[in-house]
Amino acid sequence: MNPLRPLALVAALALAASACSSSSSHGASAPADAGDEGNGAVLGDYDPVPFGGSRPVKLYVPSGYTGAPTPLVILLHGYSANGAEEDIYLGARETAEAKSVLYAHPDGTTDAVGNEYWNATDACCNFYGGTVDDVGYLAALVQEIGTRYAVDPKRVYFVGHSNGAFMAHRMACDHGETVAAIVSIAGAMWEDTSKCPASQPVSVLDVHGTADTTVSYTGADGFPAGDGGILGAPYPGESTTVADWAAVDGCTTPPDTSLPPVAVDSNPGDTTSVTQYAAGCRSGTEVDLWSIANEGHVPGFSTTFLPTAFDFLLAHPKP
Repeated sequence: MNPLRPLALVAALALAASACSSSSSHGASAPADAGDEGNGAVLGDYDPVPFGGSRPVKLYVPSGYTGAPTPLVILLHGYSANGAEEDIYLGARETAEAKSVLYAHPDGTTDAVGNEYWNATDACCNFYGGTVDDVGYLAALVQEIGTRYAVDPKRVYFVGHSNGAFMAHRMACDHGETVAAIVSIAGAMWEDTSKCPASQPVSVLDVHGTADTTVSYTGADGFPAGDGGILGAPYPGESTTVADWAAVDGCTTPPDTSLPPVAVDSNPGDTTSVTQYAAGCRSGTEVDLWSIANEGHVPGFSTTFLPTAFDFLLAHPKP
């Protein structure tokens, strides 16, 4: 099995899929003129007309959508997984409905050995020299969704796990004018920060298990390496990743490490400590690190994790 798709994720997805199969419906359709300026929005369900051209993805439209400017969240899956699996693992559709945000979980493309991936940073996970422009695809996807739905341009967000987390960092670096904030789960920034030309500040929430042996919490020298690195190139540890983003965002004060732990892990004994850059950051941005003690690459999140992460996103729009 590919090390970026560990057994824990497969088991978690199987359990979640079983629970989901007992549900009778994803929501109800609304009349054709319901809050979408005549475009036939489907409320509380996925719009049946896909976006993304040759790489189609459906958009979830919350039942609270009215046609007023609405946040958009894009979820990015890990290497060899897919958007639907990542959605089940995190319970993202349910959170999008509860928070009343537009939501999509697109898929990457398939590499030479049949695994879906995002062409994110040099570390992860274009292992076979693909040339796909995922930055361009995702940027165009955001724009296309905005032609049919009232996407709030100040509240466009990305959430990524593993390879998808590296891709979320890449989108924030390359499209800081569009991306207001990201949540990165078990990912990292570029090792070479000169490759992150973020044109505007971006808020970042980095979430990582301290016992992750797939994408190391402390970073790695790439592959092959003596420090357990398995990815394609060096990548920074989490403390460096958030410090690098704090520098991008112009934060002028040291991080606050005195905040109480957040309760986002299903095991109460796995304390999640907080490191926060907020004071002195440009445009009201914030950079946080949630370090989950004893957790690995696929954290056993509690049901409060993703709603809390969405709250972080929604609290940090563009100015």
